[in-house]
Amino acid sequence: MENPKIRFKGFTKDWEQRKLGDDLVSIHTGTNLLGSITNTGMPLIKMGNIQRGYFDTSKVEFLAENEQPDKADIANYGDFFFNTRNTLELVGKGATWMKNSGKYAFNSNIARFELRNLDTIFFNYLYNTDYMTKQIHARAMGTTSVAAIYPRTLDSVEYSAPCMKEQQKIGAYFKQLDHLITLHQRKCEQTKKLKKYMLQKMFPQNGAKVPEIRFYGFTYDWEQRKLGEVLISLQNNTLSRADLSNETGIAKNVHYGDVLIKFGDVLDVSREQLPMIKDEKILDKYKASFLQNGDVIIADTAEDTTVGKCSEIAGLRDEVVLSGLHTIPYRPVEKFATGYLGYYLNASAYHDQLIPLMQGIKVTSISKYAMQDTDIVYPKSTEEQAMIGSYFQSLDHLITLHQRKCDELKKMKKYMLQNMFI
Repeated sequence: MENPKIRFKGFTKDWEQRKLGDDLVSIHTGTNLLGSITNTGMPLIKMGNIQRGYFDTSKVEFLAENEQPDKADIANYGDFFFNTRNTLELVGKGATWMKNSGKYAFNSNIARFELRNLDTIFFNYLYNTDYMTKQIHARAMGTTSVAAIYPRTLDSVEYSAPCMKEQQKIGAYFKQLDHLITLHQRKCEQTKKLKKYMLQKMFPQNGAKVPEIRFYGFTYDWEQRKLGEVLISLQNNTLSRADLSNETGIAKNVHYGDVLIKFGDVLDVSREQLPMIKDEKILDKYKASFLQNGDVIIADTAEDTTVGKCSEIAGLRDEVVLSGLHTIPYRPVEKFATGYLGYYLNASAYHDQLIPLMQGIKVTSISKYAMQDTDIVYPKSTEEQAMIGSYFQSLDHLITLHQRKCDELKKMKKYMLQNMFI
């Protein structure tokens, strides 16, 4: 008998090959009561709430306050639920309920399985392996937009399972892994929310001369100038992605698409992978526009109001870096502390000024000429600027750490799912 590649110490017995019909005792579909986003009764689990191996209850509907579902239609910890109807792609999703008992009802498009000889936490992860998912999907009937799986057609689905003790060990391991992933995701989102909030509070809004939240010891009014007085524009090149190399070249190039999607408020060119320019003639042509630390690059084209997003250059040593297609490179005429301009120009306090200046329908753009008369505010003290820049960089660092840890855990989970099941 084949066994998984990775097992917990102390377990050596062969896994047993089974069919779902051997372990499926009964099937119960949920309530026919309808939910609404406006009612305030018991929350209702619908097919959209079931994901592959977990439940998303960030958006739920509610039963009316005077409606009480049958006891059998209420989710309890350890119940395994199966999505009987959905699109052809999504039908058959299943997950074990690992939230509190007695708090949620489930509707008639969802079936609850009563299983024997199977730990439902273990089954949650077994069910969502590629091997089982393919078998489930093969039993779907219907069109692309409306499909169904009749639960009893799953009787012939095959899988292998160990003894109950090993099942519980495996289930607990993956549950803990999911818990860690959720924790880091939550911390990442919380830090993003904090950053958004502080960006609104630490820069003056609507013509104010000082921000609502300020570091201790700074009391004087902030300076207000026109962008054209504070920043001078440099020349950008028009090289497309096809003109650039991801491997070798003589200079680095900042493409507008990377500013919009990939790069943050501060672009550390020593850490980020930038596409390369191969043609020496380009360097001669744009020699006067080689970027320096403290320069800011603004994306002048996008498909939405993210037009105007910018990245401040940092970490530049001896490399040659140029501003590329659909960008506006700017250089401050006076010294700013690292990070201040990058975070300020992306904050709503400044960026909201650009919205009335944007042109286009499907593709939106903004010109450097239109930006000349926009207002820039900043503290006169470079010490205060530095503290603001440093604060937001520390938040970005935390976001990156949590996201990186989350990605590592997801990779680990994927690997272990491939090696801890047959």
